[in-house]
Amino acid sequence: MNTLPPLRTGKLRTEHGHIRPFEGVEIPFGLVEGAEPGPLLLVTAGVHGSEYCSIESAARLMRMSPEEIKGTLLVLPILNVQGFRKRSIYVMPEDGENLNRMFPGKPDGTTSERLAHWLVTEVYPQADAYLDLHGGDLDESLAPFTLYPKDCEVSKNLATVFGLPVAVAAGGEGYTINAAYRVGVPSVLPEVSGNGLWGEDTVGEMMAGIRRVMHYLGMVDEPVSPPPQVPAYVTMWVPTAPADGLWYPAKDLSEIVCVDDVLGEIRDVFGTVLATVRSEKEGFVLYRLTSLSVNKGEALLGVGTPLSE
Repeated sequence: MNTLPPLRTGKLRTEHGHIRPFEGVEIPFGLVEGAEPGPLLLVTAGVHGSEYCSIESAARLMRMSPEEIKGTLLVLPILNVQGFRKRSIYVMPEDGENLNRMFPGKPDGTTSERLAHWLVTEVYPQADAYLDLHGGDLDESLAPFTLYPKDCEVSKNLATVFGLPVAVAAGGEGYTINAAYRVGVPSVLPEVSGNGLWGEDTVGEMMAGIRRVMHYLGMVDEPVSPPPQVPAYVTMWVPTAPADGLWYPAKDLSEIVCVDDVLGEIRDVFGTVLATVRSEKEGFVLYRLTSLSVNKGEALLGVGTPLSE
């Protein structure tokens, strides 16, 4: 199949298969449509092919019964299929690019740019809401949080309903959720787990958030567990490595950070300090690089800072 099947037919159905957005790329999909009308919720995972908690959650979501829902559920569980197969960190092996920096893409660009363009032009406009599931890649640990486009109040509400402890107001361009917001689709990006790990606890946490959103949208009727807390609303500051070397972090997940605190050092293999990284913001650690190896320009950690900043 080269294109998506009709998404709103008014028929009770489940459909699974593969889509070929363009030559050389084939991605799986799951489509669940309830008998009653309702919103279309788009769920993607595997933008980063080694974030397995998100992929397993999406795979389970495809097994929902049409009798359980109102409206339509469209799931694309592994967008970066080659990255999944090759256990790639962040990038699409076809072009070495991070798909979540390529939006809104180009129709005649690299593989990641073409895939981003297909999503923005063919898929996003059909959705009423969008969840892009992530799970901490092989080289990063994280405390659970949800990103939402900073100027979209509806997306902020979805992040609140999802129920993770922190909601991050995200700006900038190139990202899945910001591109969706640009075409009028409220969207959030939940991050659960880390280092490519997955288990019943983390997948369960992700699935509970998805069902809360579906209940909020009116897609499921049965009671769901309420959000365990009102999230802390923050922005994120991300320092990058000023040199190649070995990374020795000085802060752990959720640890408080003050301005000018040492966040870590980059050393060479002989122990010489090449760079000391200090914080320019106050806040707390949302995620951090767990790899000993680091290359110049790579993200070292994310500091959640008060939203008023």
